[in-house]
Amino acid sequence: MLLTFLNKIPMPTIDLSQYKKKKAPKSSEPKKEGGLLAFLNQDISFGNGQLNDKKKEYLYLELSSLLLAGINLKTSLELVTAEQENENDRKLFTVIQKNVLTNGIALSKALEKSGKFSLYEVYSIQIGEETGQLAVVLQDLAKYYQGRIKQRRKIISTLSYPCMVLLSSFGAVYFMLKVVVPMFADVLKRFGGELPWITELVISISKGMEKYFFPIFILITAIVVVLFRVRKTETYRKVSSGLVLKLPVAGNLVKKIYLGRFCNSMRLLTGAHVPLLRAISLSKQMVGWYPIESSLQKVEDDILNGKSLNQSLQQFKIYPSKMIQLVRIGEESNKLDYFFAKIAEQYGEEVEYQTASLSSIMEPLFIIVVGFLVGVIMIAMYLPMFQMGNTFQ
Repeated sequence: MLLTFLNKIPMPTIDLSQYKKKKAPKSSEPKKEGGLLAFLNQDISFGNGQLNDKKKEYLYLELSSLLLAGINLKTSLELVTAEQENENDRKLFTVIQKNVLTNGIALSKALEKSGKFSLYEVYSIQIGEETGQLAVVLQDLAKYYQGRIKQRRKIISTLSYPCMVLLSSFGAVYFMLKVVVPMFADVLKRFGGELPWITELVISISKGMEKYFFPIFILITAIVVVLFRVRKTETYRKVSSGLVLKLPVAGNLVKKIYLGRFCNSMRLLTGAHVPLLRAISLSKQMVGWYPIESSLQKVEDDILNGKSLNQSLQQFKIYPSKMIQLVRIGEESNKLDYFFAKIAEQYGEEVEYQTASLSSIMEPLFIIVVGFLVGVIMIAMYLPMFQMGNTFQ
């Protein structure tokens, strides 16, 4: 579960505040879409309907490179579409290309219409089109996903060894209980006599595992399937996020990940001079975590009633007091984007440090645990033999 929560760490954001917006006709805001950036937006999309991060990085990197090289958008889209080897991707990019070139739809609207891109990207590209900085915005989006993929891989590589040790440990203990213990049990039965309590306990666990393994496996599989089906319901999201927050180490880590994401999205939007209410509404859809989403709905209502952002955030325990104080200073100095960037950067560093620390603790801990279990099993099996040896003496 920790890796599931870890798949959404905040990355460098797009600095749109430096672009001066050109006078343009009425610009329409992107409509809400389903399947927004979800908590598990990994390299492989698990049912959220969006392109994975690798493909998004490729699209933005290719388009920005071609546009910065002086090639027009029409030719750039044709080249990117022609390079697609996957049939589904080629169809998707062909539809986007047709909407832009034939139907005259803006690129941001074409991406939104496809349903494969998040509001983060749609709104950023729309601002790039309005400011005449589309190539630069696409380049920033490519860097964003490059950094996101790089950091995710770093975290996975950090935690992969402890997880492999854990799986190996379970495998070793399972093998001993399934194969070694029954062999010893048959030998001990032939000698007769009363067995030590620890030997009886280990043999009982071995028999129970053999008897109830498949029923337990089927039960666990059924639970996983049910949870997968209800994972998007409000009740499940509320309960699961509450349970995660109560975990000793992982809860604090997950909290920092999503607070960093919230600050990251707010930094992007406030830096682009998006109205505060609109920025909060978009951030609520970008974050993808129930405790923050539900609180931001109340924050919107409070701001409409005249409260400041920091005053509204104070009523929720999910937001640390230090963060609230920095938001207050940002509001007073009219530099919310700067302080949100600092908070997001701080949370990113803390998450990376805590992940590395957690990995360094987990490795020896797993080794100690498996060594202890194997030792207990071996002692339980050999103890009757030692007792019989003393009896014969």
